[in-house]
Amino acid sequence: MPTDDPALLADAVARRLTAEAAAADGQADSSPTGLHHVCRATAQALAVAGCALHLLLEDGSPGVVTLSGPAVAPLADLAFTVGEGPTLDAFTLRRPVLAGDLGQHAARWPGFTQAAEDVGVRGVLSFPLQVGGMTLGVLDLYATRPRSLDDRETALALAFADLATSMVLDGPVGGTNRAREPLLDHHAEVHQAQGMVMVDLRVDLREALVRMRAHAFREGIPLIAVARSILQGVRLPAAGND
Repeated sequence: MPTDDPALLADAVARRLTAEAAAADGQADSSPTGLHHVCRATAQALAVAGCALHLLLEDGSPGVVTLSGPAVAPLADLAFTVGEGPTLDAFTLRRPVLAGDLGQHAARWPGFTQAAEDVGVRGVLSFPLQVGGMTLGVLDLYATRPRSLDDRETALALAFADLATSMVLDGPVGGTNRAREPLLDHHAEVHQAQGMVMVDLRVDLREALVRMRAHAFREGIPLIAVARSILQGVRLPAAGND
C-alpha cells in the first residue's frame, strides 16, 4: 500500500538499494543481505567517499564490522586511535553527530580533526545503531569535502542505520558468520592486549585502553596494530617514560 510516511519511504529505499548492492555481487537471493552491502549502498546513495559500520562495547572499545571498501580502513580507525571524534560522541550521546565540516569542530576534537584532515577527510556524519536505550554501534559516513544532509538524506541515513541494527540483532547474515568475524577478531585482540597492559602497568582496563590509544596516536598506527604488537610481546612504556 502506498505511504507518505518519510520514515517508511526511507526504509523501503534503503532496503532496495542494499538488495541492489548485493545483486551486483551476485547475491540477489538474500534480502536484505549483508552489512557490507548496507555500507556500500549507504555510501553510494548519499554520495560520500566511504562508509564504516562499527560495533562498540560500553567503554567505547572498537570493532569495525565492515567497510564500503578497503580504502576506508584508515578512516575507520581514526576515532579509536585518537580516542575522540564524532563516532565516539554518537555512541556516548546516543544521537546522530553530524560534523559535516570538521574545520568547525577543531576545538571539540583537536586530535581527530587534525588526523582526519591529514588523510583528506573534511566531514564525518555519525549515526548510532540504537535499540531503545541501548546503543550497539555507529554507522559513519566520510566526506572529502564539507557535507551536510537535507531532510530526505538524513531520513535515508537513519533508515540505513536501522537496517544495520536489525541485521546485527538477527545475528549471522545470509546464513554465515562472515559479516561478523572482523568484529570478533578485532575485539578479542584489543581486549586481550588491554588485559596484558593492565597487568604490566598496574592500571585499570580503561586506563590501559587510554595508554594503547596514546601509543597508537604517537606512532601514527591503528589501534589494532598496537594490540597485535602487545600480543607479540612488545611492552608499552610506563607513564613518564614515553
